[in-house]
Amino acid sequence: MRIGPFPLASPVVLAPMAGVTNVAFRTLCRELEQARVGTVSGLYVCEMVTARALVERHPVTMHMTTFAADESPRSLQLYTVDPATTYKAVKMIADDGLADHVDMNFGCPVPKVTRRGGGAALPFKRQLFGQIVAAAVRGTEGTDIPVTVKFRVGIDDEHHTHLDAGKIAESEGAAAVALHARTAAQRYSGTADWEQIAALKRHVQTIPVLGNGDIFEASDALTMMAMTGCDGVVIGRGCLGRPWLFAELSAAFTDNPSPTPPNLGEVADIIRRHGELLTAHFGEDKGMRDIRKHIGWYLHGFPAGSELRRALALVKTCDELDSLLGRLDPTAPFPAAAGGPRGRQGSPSRVALPDGWLTDRDDCTVPVGADVMHSGG
Repeated sequence: MRIGPFPLASPVVLAPMAGVTNVAFRTLCRELEQARVGTVSGLYVCEMVTARALVERHPVTMHMTTFAADESPRSLQLYTVDPATTYKAVKMIADDGLADHVDMNFGCPVPKVTRRGGGAALPFKRQLFGQIVAAAVRGTEGTDIPVTVKFRVGIDDEHHTHLDAGKIAESEGAAAVALHARTAAQRYSGTADWEQIAALKRHVQTIPVLGNGDIFEASDALTMMAMTGCDGVVIGRGCLGRPWLFAELSAAFTDNPSPTPPNLGEVADIIRRHGELLTAHFGEDKGMRDIRKHIGWYLHGFPAGSELRRALALVKTCDELDSLLGRLDPTAPFPAAAGGPRGRQGSPSRVALPDGWLTDRDDCTVPVGADVMHSGG
């Protein structure tokens, strides 16, 4: 599979996840893939940043766009609602050499986002959606930076938008599209509807279609591709606490033996390395606060004990992290119960939308304030 000029030996993309897929996590995933299968073969996408905040060069946003020196291609995801701001942001990325690939986020189901017409609400406004994609593509003129687009099935079961969104993105010059096979109303609950990925693949003819949703093992990715005909997969919650999943996926797609899952001692070493990388990126105080959420995912299913888990959830320094991890049983094998979803799931609910949002699909009015609240990433 290719994303624009970039061939991917393994058709696997790390989904941008807020507060997760920073340079530390991406580096860790790449290191583990290299160590376990001898190559880095997929695409690792930076956490989402806001187009307006990027144009304003907000310090927090600029720090979020940090890439490792050996990271290639550098992949950046934008949240945007305004064609004019989109063009400025992508042109800035191109002119300043900030990234090699731009992905566009139209899949966020969070109420504070959809309530103002952003995220998964926006593809319903098909002309505005097309103008935004076209503006992003126009911002890359004269470069080989590909623009890709990620979206959901729709707002809810009565308002599917993915087929129109796929065709529009294709016609406006997107290099690939990715579908999270849930509606915004589902959020992260229930089961992803892979048949919608198959429908999108049948509908979009000239660019790759990637599938996202409920891939927790390498075998899930192979099954999704066989069932839907999609060209690649996007991995989100399945890699939380399992950054070595990309090595397993790489092995599966190249017909090589799957790496042995790590025992608890190896997981402890991975946590230590993650803590080091976070500290290098954020400083020790924020780095240790950030590692806390990951520890719960890493230890899912392992025997650790409630007292030690509580202590790790309050860890403040790298030395303390090292000491606490030393109390784990290094011989404990990787548990069968460690599979399945991690992170936020939530429950289905009605999607919050601006007043009158569903009355005119061809209204091109830019949502008011939908990007202000995200200034800074």
